Amino acid sequence: MYRELFHDPQNASEKIYVAGERYPDLRVGMRRLSLTNGESVDLYDTTGVYTERGYEADTERGIPRLRERWIEERAAALPEGEFHTQRWYARHGVVTREMEYAAIRENAGLRPGDEGYVTPEQVRRSIAEGRAILPANRRHPETEPMVIGAEYLVKINANIGNSALGSSVAEEVEKALWAIKWGADTVMDLSTGANIHQTREAILRNVPVPIGTVPLYQALEKVGGVVEDLTWEAYRDTLIEQCEQGVDYFTIHAGLLRAYVPMAQRRVTGIVSRGGSIMAKWMAHHGRESFLYEHFDEICEIMARYDVALSLGDGLRPGSIADANDEAQFGELKTLGELCRRAWKQDVQVIIEGPGHVPMNRIRENMDRQLEWCDGAPFYTLGPLVSDIGAGYDHITSAIGGAMIGWFGTAMLCYVTTKEHLALPNRDDVREGVVTYKLAAHAADVAKGHPAALARDLAMSRARYDFRWLDQFNLSLDPERARRMHREMVKENADFCAMCGPHFCAMRITKSIK
Repeated sequence: MYRELFHDPQNASEKIYVAGERYPDLRVGMRRLSLTNGESVDLYDTTGVYTERGYEADTERGIPRLRERWIEERAAALPEGEFHTQRWYARHGVVTREMEYAAIRENAGLRPGDEGYVTPEQVRRSIAEGRAILPANRRHPETEPMVIGAEYLVKINANIGNSALGSSVAEEVEKALWAIKWGADTVMDLSTGANIHQTREAILRNVPVPIGTVPLYQALEKVGGVVEDLTWEAYRDTLIEQCEQGVDYFTIHAGLLRAYVPMAQRRVTGIVSRGGSIMAKWMAHHGRESFLYEHFDEICEIMARYDVALSLGDGLRPGSIADANDEAQFGELKTLGELCRRAWKQDVQVIIEGPGHVPMNRIRENMDRQLEWCDGAPFYTLGPLVSDIGAGYDHITSAIGGAMIGWFGTAMLCYVTTKEHLALPNRDDVREGVVTYKLAAHAADVAKGHPAALARDLAMSRARYDFRWLDQFNLSLDPERARRMHREMVKENADFCAMCGPHFCAMRITKSIK
């Protein structure tokens, strides 16, 4: 059913597999681009089994359970009912199969001894120190391990999910698969409409990247959408339900305290986070701190049993330039740092969420304060959006900020689509958003001097100078669009720049100089 999503007969790439050294049975999938000059470029690949030669997708069966045996072997070595997180193993000096797998993925095209080569020990150490996470719920054996941290490739997340206004289970699975085709490293299911459980189940069983959710949304649905009727018990049951299904990381808005709500009410745009607004209304009604804050240690205990990573949500992220870096946002950020340290005590892996709408001149402050107040935990940001007037183009508005904050040290960017602030994104919007954010993440990696990112740019530059059009298409982030745009004007194998024409092509003229 989904074969056509990944089918591109003109793309000169093939799936290759790299074996582990500590665990030789590991087979880590990469994408190798064969160039027309005889060279090749290896790329990080998020498509999983869908691009294996001859693989037949079956959504009822789901994809292979890559990690099932690894999980069973670890469980067999422990007393019955006991389970340890990746952070626990990392702190105790154990390099797991997941850690080596993630290290190999980071080394697209790099060899031992190369500058920037990532070792399994490096991954272990960064997880142990809280500078990286490896989101991999033991109930989600289908996921291919990956690492999120400032010292690794900048990752991107794609949000999908239905709403009360529409979208089916099949449509959401298709959007998730469409997202990973274009390079989404994780996917968040933010469904708030019908069939939330069934939608999430289908995504988990068919998508090979880590899946995140905001459990509060389903908990609210269970009480008929009435915020005041939310209870800790309803939320706890939802949390366990999603842990059991296999969700790899949760956004939890536990850092929004009662004291911060009046600060937010003085803003131009108030509280723009769905989770944040829900908890603010709940606290105002009940006259006490949120059950997320009051029961935070219990939340961590539940998550540790499944090794679900904690994404500490920024319920008070600014929704406008005027509200950026205000007392409400930074007050919550300090609290997130406190909660991060509490979660670490239970060996829960933690990532910190960040803004939001922030002008370019104030982006660096966000990164610096997050590193200081959250003890170097990975930062995960929505953009930031550097202007408020980009309606219809907010994928660009936010990618500008995303590239900047990724350069400064953010580990993962949450994509924004063209329809941000306007409507629910469709499949085309997902593609546009993912590719735009892959560009922002890549630009950040180039600025940080990541060898694999620089190598891909160099290969593209050489292909451009040699007028190797097919190589240019395939080295781009969206080969299909690049190929289509070029062939609208220029015949194949033209030895001149498509923009300038045969007589004014600077590169062609340069080559003629003796």
